[in-house]
Amino acid sequence: MKKPTFITDYSCVTPLGFDTASNWENLIAGKSGIARHAVVENQDPFYTSMIPDDLLNEEFNRHFDGAGYTRLEKMLLLCLKPLVEKHGITEHTGLILSTTKGNVTLLKNQPPLPEGAYLSVLAQKMADHFGFTSKPVVISNACVSGVLALAVAKNMIAAGTYTDAFVIAGDEVSEFVLSGFNSFQAIAPEPCKPYDASRNGINLGEAAAAAYVTSSPAGHAPICFKISGDSSVNDANHISGPSRTGDGLYISISHAMKEAGVTSETIDFISAHGTATLYNDEMESIAFGRAGLQHIPLHSLKGFYGHCLGASGLLESIIAMESALHGTLIRSKNFQKSGVSGTLDIITENRPAEITHILKTASGFGGCNAALVLEKCSTPGL
Repeated sequence: MKKPTFITDYSCVTPLGFDTASNWENLIAGKSGIARHAVVENQDPFYTSMIPDDLLNEEFNRHFDGAGYTRLEKMLLLCLKPLVEKHGITEHTGLILSTTKGNVTLLKNQPPLPEGAYLSVLAQKMADHFGFTSKPVVISNACVSGVLALAVAKNMIAAGTYTDAFVIAGDEVSEFVLSGFNSFQAIAPEPCKPYDASRNGINLGEAAAAAYVTSSPAGHAPICFKISGDSSVNDANHISGPSRTGDGLYISISHAMKEAGVTSETIDFISAHGTATLYNDEMESIAFGRAGLQHIPLHSLKGFYGHCLGASGLLESIIAMESALHGTLIRSKNFQKSGVSGTLDIITENRPAEITHILKTASGFGGCNAALVLEKCSTPGL
């Protein structure tokens, strides 16, 4: 029998704050990190969600001594530090890093490939800093990476590979990624509008998020969510376009719900991907309808954080768990009128709700899709 696995702690570093509490307060207040930033040389500013360098450096210098860290590494270290200090590390503790591009900014104007640009090197640098003895695992599967990293932690703990694990996710806004999205006209010229009739593309964002996953939660743990089910299915549709029929996401949702032993009536809330591109949002509406979830309250956080790539799935899972703990559904910012063919219950205003079962979904380039069912423990720690 597989061991059940639980998320019992988490943290995040974003443009809305350097801890979970400040992020929650700003979300409740309706504040967004999206603003115009000059990212690409000799081009007009883009709407992105970015952490100011001065604030990041100030916060990093308060907690760490030493130089030689990139912006992304500073974000990751700041995010992981409080969890490691609280829960500690043993020889059976795993470290799982989720990122799509890692230190891609090191490649600029550098013909020889810098060692720090390798994702494995980035992961090992994090592991060495905190003293992990197990070899770190890297999950880099487009925009499902953050959700998939939690699933990998769940399954590795269930298999006995680890007793517990820290999942860390991060990506930063870079000229490389922004130029890539802009090349196929996917960048919105304004703050993004997930699922809205006038949506016209994404805003990129940056963040770091971290979670502590264990098979043995403490009885007094104030945070306790069981990872009840997971699934990841590739629809093999297109290198960048999602399946028009939502096959991969629908099957991922179905498999995750089956493992969790829940039905569409059991799910209380959906934390969706919601990139605000025409095809992604339409595909999701079809997949949710096929799964019988069209009347479940749903939001996208992209209007607050932008699309944080490899960090988005974990960050949004953390906010979903905060919603359950606070009994509050956060609105889907910038949504006014539905622009998808399927029926969706988009959350338009913050509102109270009893939340026990959360469905978190993600979809990404290459046809990848992922789904998780998170279940709030009936008694903390159980």
